[in-house]
Amino acid sequence: MFSQINSATLNGLKALAIKVEVNANFVGNNVSGETLFMMVGLPDNAVRESRQRVQSAVANSSLRLPRMNITANFAPADIRKEGSGLDLPLAVALLKCAKLIKPEDLSKYMFVGELGLDGTVRPVRGALPIAIEARRLGFDSLFVPEDNVREASVVNNLKVFGVSTLIQLVDHLNGQIQLEQTISDTRKDFYAAQTEEQPDFSEVKGQELAKRAFEVAAAGGHNLIMVGSPGCGKSMMAKRLPGILPPLTLAESLETTQIYSIAGKMGRNSSLIAQRPFRSPHHTISDVALIGGGTNLQPGEISLAHNGVLFLDELPEYSRAALETMRQPLEDRQITISRAKYNATLPCSFMLVAAMNPCPCGYYGDPTHECHCTPGQIQRYMSKISGPLLDRIDMQLELTPVPLSELQNAPRGETSAEIRKRVVRAREIQQQRYKNFPGIHCNAQMTDKMLQEYAQLDAESLSMLRVVMQTRGLSARSYNRILKVARTIADLAASERIESSHIAEAIGYRNLDRSDWAERGI
Repeated sequence: MFSQINSATLNGLKALAIKVEVNANFVGNNVSGETLFMMVGLPDNAVRESRQRVQSAVANSSLRLPRMNITANFAPADIRKEGSGLDLPLAVALLKCAKLIKPEDLSKYMFVGELGLDGTVRPVRGALPIAIEARRLGFDSLFVPEDNVREASVVNNLKVFGVSTLIQLVDHLNGQIQLEQTISDTRKDFYAAQTEEQPDFSEVKGQELAKRAFEVAAAGGHNLIMVGSPGCGKSMMAKRLPGILPPLTLAESLETTQIYSIAGKMGRNSSLIAQRPFRSPHHTISDVALIGGGTNLQPGEISLAHNGVLFLDELPEYSRAALETMRQPLEDRQITISRAKYNATLPCSFMLVAAMNPCPCGYYGDPTHECHCTPGQIQRYMSKISGPLLDRIDMQLELTPVPLSELQNAPRGETSAEIRKRVVRAREIQQQRYKNFPGIHCNAQMTDKMLQEYAQLDAESLSMLRVVMQTRGLSARSYNRILKVARTIADLAASERIESSHIAEAIGYRNLDRSDWAERGI
């Protein structure tokens, strides 16, 4: 007997349709010795082990397979198959060979799921991209684990059924019960999830200049670094940045959800990710975990922060190799990872927010604490951040702790909702400006050619900028960063032209450039 069942597995960041082919030869119960169960088609260890899982799941589901010599092939045979999601289609193919599943034609169905030894169907990675691929190939129905059903049901024009046990699926296919199709109101669920509360900027006392810098950064999508002693509010403000960014669009949500689905980061019964991601990896993270890759491709933290914020606290404590790998992704907003087994391009359009102390002890320049670090220690500590990486960070801030008297008497500040309104208005101006430039959505993404067109300076502003460039020894990249930030400040003021006051404020956000850092250690 021969049967063929449709399934899919992940191949990099995309779903790959797989045909699970089973050829079974009945040997009879009176034949002694073990029956054969061969697997071909480049299965990895997880797929090979499905033999034991499937046989136990079938037996514990009160289903009895006759004695058969079995050959299972996973086509296309020249691509390595990974993961446990092929358990369910393999079980269906075996049961169809054994005539325990009656329908002859299952060609319009796709099956994905891991099997427990007791016959339960467990969740898998990549349900959303698999559902998208199933719809693209014209399948009528997709059967996924119950825990993945909301995630997969986001895809329209495809019938999605959640399966909790193997026997439940068999009874459905045999017409003994009827599984209920899961239908999601994607837009309703998406906008409902956007109302979830987030940390609010009104809780931050003092630091008005820093709040303004965060508003500018959010309005233009600019990267930002903060240098200040412990307790001055660096982490507190960074965690509130997603709350003032424009809400995720549905298209951005789908992009982000696919990445989380592939990485296995979706929660049980999750639908779409409706809030902008905020990723804050520990400083011991490896370069592979940060940018992605590995033996089996996994998205890194920079891709998990796609359309959101990547917060690196205690920046000098990260390994230099890990930090330097971010230089190209910060420019291109995507990263191409080439390995012997795969070549994949991962999206990583994120806002980088970094924080660090000014010295090893953390109190250099603090008015209330004495710093015990030597000039050489301070210089070595600051030199852990390379000049090329610092050049790619648009805005650089020095923070000092808020005095206790100001903390006690400070009035409640603006809410994140009030700040977000101004940010959204500035982003709308940018979207209108760049509507004819695919892939450009904010000022931080402007190319050099676009800077010449949209960031022209008058004589006064140009003279001011030229003096700063010469006295501070800034690079050409720093020059472009200042223009981009100035363009954002002008957009917040609803000004078509960049004025000298906008340039002056933008220059104020470059006070940690490389020459200044070296001087501070002397």
